[in-house]
Amino acid sequence: MTEGFAIPVHRSLTEPILMGGAPRNAAILNGTIAAALGLGLQVWGTGILYWIIAHGACVFMAKRDPKFMDVVLRHIRHEGYLA
Repeated sequence: MTEGFAIPVHRSLTEPILMGGAPRNAAILNGTIAAALGLGLQVWGTGILYWIIAHGACVFMAKRDPKFMDVVLRHIRHEGYLA
């Protein structure tokens, strides 16, 4: 390698932003829906249960692919080719 052309890249620039093991967007969305159920509709048990299941599913999927939310959003945005 030619001297002077190597640039160190910090690890935080290449890793996705996770909150509690789930992607940031998914964690915020799940928390908002759980808060709406718990505070808005006053169905506390359902809100907590929803948050535990949804956050657990997001953590599970993030362990397989940390950028799964990008894939899901792209899948929703594009129409089916053969549909």
